[in-house]
Amino acid sequence: MAKWIDVSTSQHQLKLFDGNRLIKAYPIAVGKILSPTPSGTYSIINKQHNPGGAFGVLWMGLSKPHYGIHGTNNPASIGKNVSHGCIRMFNHDVLELSSRVSIGTRVFIHK
Repeated sequence: MAKWIDVSTSQHQLKLFDGNRLIKAYPIAVGKILSPTPSGTYSIINKQHNPGGAFGVLWMGLSKPHYGIHGTNNPASIGKNVSHGCIRMFNHDVLELSSRVSIGTRVFIHK
């Protein structure tokens, strides 16, 4: 079975699945009202370690330009609607997730 990611912006939760089996759920931060996280189906197109600044220890770019799943330099933001549309994770969580998924992994984002 292929691994895939389900992102619920209303529940502030990212879930990693292998087929129908839930592997792990992670707390996340999402976009604020003026810059919401876009709903839709995307894929991971790249990974960059230590991108710097607000992106924490890792950036995973999505097939929607300028959006990604990344770490944070502000862990207190997790669980809130604070980003410019990206999906923020604790640094240790985004490193773990990145080690479990490959380029091309599907990402479903919904409310």
